[in-house]
Amino acid sequence: MTTTAKDSYLVIGALLDELVRCGMQHACTSPGSRNTPIVLSIARDERLQAWSHIDERASGFFALGAAKASGRPVAVTCTSGTAAANLMPAVVEARYAAVPLIILTADRPPELRDVGAGQTIDQLKLYGENVKWFCELGVPEASQERLRWVRSLACRAYWTALGDRPGPVHINIPLREPLVLARPLEVDELHAGGRAGGRPWVSESHAGRLATDLPEVVAEPELAGKRAVIIAGELGGARSEADWRAQGLRLAALAARAGVPLLADPLSGARSGSAAIAHYDLLLRDPDSAAALTPEVIWRIGELPTSKPLRNWVAAADTAQHILLAPDERWSDPAARVGERIVGSTDQLLCILESVYANSNSTSFSDSGWLQQWSTADSAVAHAIAAPLRDAGLSEPAAVTALAQLLPPDVTLVVGASMPIRDVEEFFPALNEPLRVLANRGANGIDGTVSTALGAAATGAEVVLLLGDVTLVHDIGGLLAASRLGLKITIVLLNNSGGGIFDFLPVSTQGEAFTHHIATPTGLDFSTAAQLYSLAHRQVTKVDELTEALLGSVHGTGSAIIEVRTDRATNRQLHADVEATTLAARAPQAPTASSTY
Repeated sequence: MTTTAKDSYLVIGALLDELVRCGMQHACTSPGSRNTPIVLSIARDERLQAWSHIDERASGFFALGAAKASGRPVAVTCTSGTAAANLMPAVVEARYAAVPLIILTADRPPELRDVGAGQTIDQLKLYGENVKWFCELGVPEASQERLRWVRSLACRAYWTALGDRPGPVHINIPLREPLVLARPLEVDELHAGGRAGGRPWVSESHAGRLATDLPEVVAEPELAGKRAVIIAGELGGARSEADWRAQGLRLAALAARAGVPLLADPLSGARSGSAAIAHYDLLLRDPDSAAALTPEVIWRIGELPTSKPLRNWVAAADTAQHILLAPDERWSDPAARVGERIVGSTDQLLCILESVYANSNSTSFSDSGWLQQWSTADSAVAHAIAAPLRDAGLSEPAAVTALAQLLPPDVTLVVGASMPIRDVEEFFPALNEPLRVLANRGANGIDGTVSTALGAAATGAEVVLLLGDVTLVHDIGGLLAASRLGLKITIVLLNNSGGGIFDFLPVSTQGEAFTHHIATPTGLDFSTAAQLYSLAHRQVTKVDELTEALLGSVHGTGSAIIEVRTDRATNRQLHADVEATTLAARAPQAPTASSTY
């Protein structure tokens, strides 16, 4: 059958129609020729919020941020060739962070592949095992049978990206010229053939397990009476900010009722309530405290937090019973300590914990002083570190605590990798109404952080981004989306002239080679960068100046960079002083330098 431009638009129209029917709200485009039918179809679909980007790497991370914040799959399209390869970092992050993306790559038709045609690479299964599913659409053919298959395929892509452990799906779309129609097709013609009432071609639902259908290991009546802790990372499964908040508060309330210490990463939304142990990262650096606080049962739910002292403590707890409540099939047990692994939705996993501790008032150890032992130690650490942090003035940890104390609970805080995410875990207090905290912790890289934050802002969230100077430079082109797409963001820039985390590692002793090749100070004037991308800029040197600038930006209308200048060596010494103070308060002995980051 001879295909035409009309075939291309009808097939792509049916594909997009089904994605919207399933629930898609956002799609990201970048310029090109071969993807013209896809871009124009997205731009003309009034049901989709189309976000235009100059480059594919930023587009991919923007889509990732929008999908992470909204809990819904977001489409990303690009032209053929290396454009598709530039989406790889975002695809990898989406795979490891369980973020639903649908990648729509335009391609040359089969007869132009591997014959020297321009802008052509092998795009078949380009992303390998980093996608949950790959499909070669084939050159569009608008027969009735083919359009029915395309509608089914679109639903499969959407539900695959969203279901079980969410992640990216890749559809490769070869397109023949001509790529532009003489006149656009009418909406009725583009969307003809779908099911009545706006229903998807294929709907999907999951029956789930009954809360009473408990695995054998957690049905043991004596389990609730053992000394236990709950370690909570990013929980996953939230389809909205309200879901995220409800999950975290539900877990915090459960731990408080049961008298179980809750070691919750701020990404979980559960660092709240009377059972929350905010300073476990510092507390567990003291060998005596770590040994004294070894439990009989370690519950883990969600992702494993970043904290190295926590991970080392878990690995050393060889006498404890380790139970992993896994929200998906991914294996997460770096220390090989888990003895029981229970897979289910976050709601199901919380139901299991609630069932175990349903009668905690009569059967648990809530009156034995176990939680009080943790809470007393946590309070001692908080009191001990207050002085060195206060005396240091405006520092990187001080900026983190200021964000926790000042930002309203309806703000979304996006945190960059390396030191910022570690400082948030180490210094964030327990809050009555936790901030929503997002971070790219799938592959733990710094790539695309600005674009991810702006993608979150695209969902309507008030976003504050905390990151370091190297991370900002890595995605500085992503700043363009703020002014170009009319989005607002507040960036708190921790500028310590390089990669500050590397000063905590043994390589920092290697002189000029370390500074030039590892720390990599950029020497950039970020006020000039802010001016280039139409953002306000203010450099602050005191905590009260940060407070004023932060609140002014959050409650204002424009985007801004608030720059906190610090020194890497001074920052390293402050962290050492905080650790030493903590150890002195718990057990007077010297800290082990460079081993806890």
